[in-house]
Amino acid sequence: MCKKNQEANLGGSEPRLPYVPLSDQDVKQIHATSMTVLEEVGFEVREPEAFELFKKTGATVDEKRRVVRLNEKTVRDLISSVPPQVTLYGKEEKHNLILGCGNVYFGTGGTALNILDYDSNQRRPARLKDLIDIVRIVDQLENIHFMLLPTYPNELPVNDIDINRFLAGLCFTSKHVMGGVYTRDGINDVIEMAEKIAGSPEALRKRPILSMIACGISPLRLDQKYGAFIIHLARKSIPIAVPVEPLCGATAPASLAGTLVIQNCDGLIHIMLSQLANPGAPVIYGSVATSINFQDMSYLGAPVESGLLNAATAQLAQFYKFPYYSTAGISDSKILDAQCGYETAVNNLLVALAGGDLIHDAAGLMEFALTVSKEKLVIDNDILGMVYRAYRGIKVNKDTLALETIRSAGPGGNFVAQRHTRNHMHKEHYHPPLSNREKREIWLQDGGKSIAEKANEKVNELISQPSRFYIDQKLIGSLVQSFPKIRAEHFLGENNMRERGVK
Repeated sequence: MCKKNQEANLGGSEPRLPYVPLSDQDVKQIHATSMTVLEEVGFEVREPEAFELFKKTGATVDEKRRVVRLNEKTVRDLISSVPPQVTLYGKEEKHNLILGCGNVYFGTGGTALNILDYDSNQRRPARLKDLIDIVRIVDQLENIHFMLLPTYPNELPVNDIDINRFLAGLCFTSKHVMGGVYTRDGINDVIEMAEKIAGSPEALRKRPILSMIACGISPLRLDQKYGAFIIHLARKSIPIAVPVEPLCGATAPASLAGTLVIQNCDGLIHIMLSQLANPGAPVIYGSVATSINFQDMSYLGAPVESGLLNAATAQLAQFYKFPYYSTAGISDSKILDAQCGYETAVNNLLVALAGGDLIHDAAGLMEFALTVSKEKLVIDNDILGMVYRAYRGIKVNKDTLALETIRSAGPGGNFVAQRHTRNHMHKEHYHPPLSNREKREIWLQDGGKSIAEKANEKVNELISQPSRFYIDQKLIGSLVQSFPKIRAEHFLGENNMRERGVK
């Protein structure tokens, strides 16, 4: 059953979308062109089993070039089994994410290789301890709704990455945990670990507390590695996001409409594979579309065109009735400056107002998605509160129209002492925790701190709190014994390690 978040109700009897970059006719044209591309141009399938699965649909195939061509009827048949709603669960009910119902959620994203060190203003390689700090910070930020594991622990070998990253998320936050994956063995370890944490395989499938990401390769190609991951995860019935990342002018046409065609084709290709592997598998249509810097042909994370593309793709997801995984919120700035704020705000606002279900990269990411700033997470929490307030719109009803209150105040009166003001001052108005709204004199008395300085103080405050564990220490000890790849010192601590005899 589709359930809308109470705060997501925009005021009328039905939710509305405040921003639609495409008309209904535009959406239909993009769909029609996509169908023509899939039938006439086709797509390359490098994963052997995926190629065989597509062949069984009656597709036209080129064995030598490994190209598949599908007509519109076949495409529609294959996507008809996609669940229109997917629920991603937190450990606490308040953190459940109900996708495909008009809700909007913001999360972190990555996977970045670096951390911005506040004191030196320089980046350094991220470590597992940094990821744990980030998870603990995000657990305490109300406007970041899910934990997409945003950094890569550089000190770990690749075969140990998946289980340690996911355990960091599951251990230190009650919010839903999502992440990219690097090896098939890692996927299996994470799923087995999550089944133990959930209580059983059945319990994990019923209430998935984690989900995974398998990124597609543009244009019109199904990658061997991630194609295999999609098949494997679909058959495991683990919710999977299948984002693709066409780049305007590089792996897609320079025109935004042309990029949307590539984005849609690539998205549908990966969606179809999940359903061929397991009809009805929980899958989330995804976009990480952006453009290049036309001066040097390098990747950009934060052009306004990225916001436009991902907002438009939200409309395509709604057209197909797919849950939607989007990107927004990256900044290409290298430091915590004005650019870092306005790029994050503009693109988050565009995608949210278009109804993007699950918006990742919304907080913390900078420098072309190469770096995470812990201070930016805290600043972005303020930004996302403002964005979400804009998304909620203005509620108009008898109470909010305030006719009786206006009568009571009368001509020349004021509303400061009115009960109506007390009732609505917090419900109607967002109060960003970090923003300074004091007079200059008071601001100076408090130290005249910049937003970055205040964010750094907040980060230190949050990290200094005692760690809150969302997995019982006895169970963590058992997991450490079952999975030798786990870095026990990060999850048990020295005292617990000695007590449990863990080396």
